[in-house]
Order: sequence, then structure tokens, then C-alpha cells
Amino acid sequence: MAERLNAVEDVDIDADGRFKYVLIKVESSDSWKYIVRGYNFASYHADVFDKVQPGIEGIGLTCECVGGGRIQHNSGEKSIHVYGYSMGFGRADHSVTVEKLKEKYPHYAKIDFSNEGY
Repeated sequence: MAERLNAVEDVDIDADGRFKYVLIKVESSDSWKYIVRGYNFASYHADVFDKVQPGIEGIGLTCECVGGGRIQHNSGEKSIHVYGYSMGFGRADHSVTVEKLKEKYPHYAKIDFSNEGY
């Protein structure tokens, strides 16, 4: 099961724009991790989770959305700002999200968060 969990990418977000994101807890029978997903197409946070959930469950893992927010991503300026909350899932722990983003984008000049805004 650990191989399946490791096969799930920690971060998958769109390259540029302001969009909704969710923090998801993915579990196998013996371990778990958080993943971050955010896409421009999503009108609602549930749209993001609905896109991700079938793929994770399809490889025999379980997942739960533990919160959401918004991401402002500017790849040209190498900056990401995480903020806000999800009406349906509540506020994600943005500090966890930022740590995941820093691992994915170690060359970025600025990756931060605020609990302000929607």
C-alpha cells in the first residue's frame, strides 16, 4: 500500500491565476499523507475534490477533504499566496499547504499564507 500512496503526487495546482484549492488526506491501510489540489476550472471547492477522489479511490486508497481555500499563483514572479476558506469544507490548515508547496517549488521567492479573505 505504501507504493500506492507514494505514487500520488503531493501537489497538483494550475501554473497561474487565482483559484480554489483543497487539502486532502489520503490514506492506505498503514499510512497517510496530505495532498494539495487546485484548479482554475473549479467554481466550487467540491469541484476540485470531485475531480481528484475517483482517481485516488481507483488505486485502492481512501481520501477525505479536510478543508479548502484559495491560491494566487504567479509563476512568472515565482510567488504563491494561500488564503481564505471553503464554505463546504471549512478552512484548510494553510501552514500544511504552504509546506507542501515549498517542497514542490523550492526555487520560488515567496510562498506564504493568510487566514484573511474568502
